[in-house]
Amino acid sequence: MAECYFFAALPCEAKPLISHYTLKKELSITAFTVYRNANITLTVTGLGKSAMSAGVAYTMALFPASSLAVMINIGIAGHHSHTLGSVFAAEKITDQETGHRYYPQWVIAPACPTIPVMSVAQTQDDYPSDTLYEMEASAFYETAVRFSSCELIHSIKVVSDNQHNPSTQIKPAKVSHWLSEALATIDKITQQLEHLANLHQKLDTPHYTETLQQWHFTSSEKSQLLTLLNKRAVLIKHKPFDINVQLYSSAKELMNYLRTEIDTHAFGGFS
Repeated sequence: MAECYFFAALPCEAKPLISHYTLKKELSITAFTVYRNANITLTVTGLGKSAMSAGVAYTMALFPASSLAVMINIGIAGHHSHTLGSVFAAEKITDQETGHRYYPQWVIAPACPTIPVMSVAQTQDDYPSDTLYEMEASAFYETAVRFSSCELIHSIKVVSDNQHNPSTQIKPAKVSHWLSEALATIDKITQQLEHLANLHQKLDTPHYTETLQQWHFTSSEKSQLLTLLNKRAVLIKHKPFDINVQLYSSAKELMNYLRTEIDTHAFGGFS
């Protein structure tokens, strides 16, 4: 079964997911609040881009996926006119500070409308364009693409404020209510993405067996290698992979090269 990772900034956003998926708190972890079951991990990161980026990286380092994983950012957002509680998936994510743009790849038909998302540094008091405004999606996406494939990485947002209901009136109990109402949509999208991830796992990973024969890999490194080669096969399939033992002195050096190659490639629609 595919592994799924949820990331929410606030406890009130995470609460309905914890109940719905019967997640248990990881008591040994203190840097972030993490809940898990057999195949789902949920991390409450805190507000803002820095917190989200750190939470994603920390979670994936502590609980690495054995193959390409589903990674979903769940949270609230503001819009000038959409009804409170409306559910949307991000079709484009823009970082207001840097101008960087990311385009999540929808190879399935999502169970809700899609809309552009703008990640801002501070809560918006106005909504100048037909865009959802929130604070974490760009950092989530930018970090998540280091660990999975772009078609398995998405942001789902629930409208929490608009021009008639300012963000100062948002209450945690109301956020949890809206997220509870959105669970059917979130669950359907999650299941679709898990099915897509399972299809990836059934594919033969290019070069995996022959690479294992060239260097010594620990059990953990074998899992990391499988993930890296799967990502490479999806994201940089046009570029040949040269398995040359003279180029890399160790398994660690080879994997560092693969990470750098993937990170520096303009994948996931980054611009």
